[in-house]
Amino acid sequence: MIFAREISDPLTSLVKKVNETNKDKAEKMGSFVVFLSDDEAMEKNLKALAEKEKLDKTTLMLDNPSGPSGFHINKKADVTVILYVGKTVKVNRAYAKGEFKADEVDKVIKDLPKILDKDKD
Repeated sequence: MIFAREISDPLTSLVKKVNETNKDKAEKMGSFVVFLSDDEAMEKNLKALAEKEKLDKTTLMLDNPSGPSGFHINKKADVTVILYVGKTVKVNRAYAKGEFKADEVDKVIKDLPKILDKDKD
């Protein structure tokens, strides 16, 4: 589960990599990105992103800037990544504007086994 306030190159890179992981039939992982924005053009931009990057296994959604109720997304976080199994959060990373870069994408991808390998805690 990823929450983001805008589309960026590092975020697009992460979403593409997650989408590819979802194509592996041996892995059973769902993924979605919730964009927290009231920008009227965002819906059109998300559709274009999904088409351009062939995001067929990752759902892109739009919500208000505060995020879904009950999730308590940090208002200062530009990108929040939450990896969980069932109702147990295994990884929770929040990044301020400008902090989510290529090396952070790699860190998140390296964390995926924490939710894919059922033997890990």
